[in-house]
Amino acid sequence: MNGLRLHPQSSELSERVRSRLRAYSCVQYGSLSLPSRTLLSPLAGFTNLPFRRLVHELGGLGLGTTDLVNARGLMAGSEKTLRLIETHPLDRPFAVQIFGGEASVMRDAAQFLEARGVDSIDINMGCPVPKVVKTGAGASLMCHADAATELVRAVVEAVKLPVTVKMRLGWDASQLTAPRFAREFEQAGVAAVAIHGRTRAQGFSGTVNRDGIRQVVEAVEKIPVVANGDIRTIDDAIAMYDETGCKAISIGRGALANPWIFRQLAEWEATGSWMPAGSFNDRLALMRRQFVYLQEWVGEETALSAFRKMAHWYTKAMRVGAALRQAVQTANTMEEFDEALAAIAAAGPNGASKDGVLPDFQIPVPAGPNERW
Repeated sequence: MNGLRLHPQSSELSERVRSRLRAYSCVQYGSLSLPSRTLLSPLAGFTNLPFRRLVHELGGLGLGTTDLVNARGLMAGSEKTLRLIETHPLDRPFAVQIFGGEASVMRDAAQFLEARGVDSIDINMGCPVPKVVKTGAGASLMCHADAATELVRAVVEAVKLPVTVKMRLGWDASQLTAPRFAREFEQAGVAAVAIHGRTRAQGFSGTVNRDGIRQVVEAVEKIPVVANGDIRTIDDAIAMYDETGCKAISIGRGALANPWIFRQLAEWEATGSWMPAGSFNDRLALMRRQFVYLQEWVGEETALSAFRKMAHWYTKAMRVGAALRQAVQTANTMEEFDEALAAIAAAGPNGASKDGVLPDFQIPVPAGPNERW
């Protein structure tokens, strides 16, 4: 990999933020000490076990979280749901994010997960997609303060594991309830709260409201607030720390575009500078490795179809031409998949070298509350 070191747009801002972070101890989720203050956000269909394992290998990840897990499906023994909570020795620490609208079911699911040896349990109150919201779960809980607090308290009191809550700023711009909820959840015993700086009405559109996240930071007394949303570069992370006062950040789409971002942030926090993300050749090798992990996990046939959407983002970030991207995404056999990757390797990136630094790439933001990217 190219040895060039990059520097933030404002070294003065960078040093100010780094100085503040050094004043903090490591991030604690109750008794659980996180190895870094940069977390992987759950993204359904993307932040599965193979991807979490891969990011841990690259370094710098403080905590990975599973795809969204239906608490009722977990208690029903759904094979698909149980697969979501599978882990690996490298996938530590890891949290399981559960959703549901019934306190008793969420409590039982938490106890089930504790018995399985997970490190932390995250309650989802931020998912904006209709199929989750219509069940009374996800972001809809932010419209029902008493029920939400009762549900959180039931989970916290049921287990000894650290319990966290992931939520949005509120249902819409007229109901920015996150600061109030964060205070009540802290009193109920949660170890941390994570805030996506948009409302449910925004879905994934518009811009993140960092001032809204700051209000949540100021609303709690001791627990860490994890800021989330639109963190795609080191400069985005620096601005989030600076403008919100948060003690940790969580990255989702930015990690799909650049799986090295966790290591880069660890380098920045330690030294003020960081190594560039992987070259075309590095990314191609990483894509192959992730597919192997997926194949080991679910088998060849399922892996070929399940990897298509991840392959799309890999090849877009690698500046691969449309025809070659299509070839790898439509491969139905290992022979076709290997031939597509070989053609991509031979062609290289459009307008860039195979071993140099690629231009920045950002995963597009879905418009509105949309469960399909």
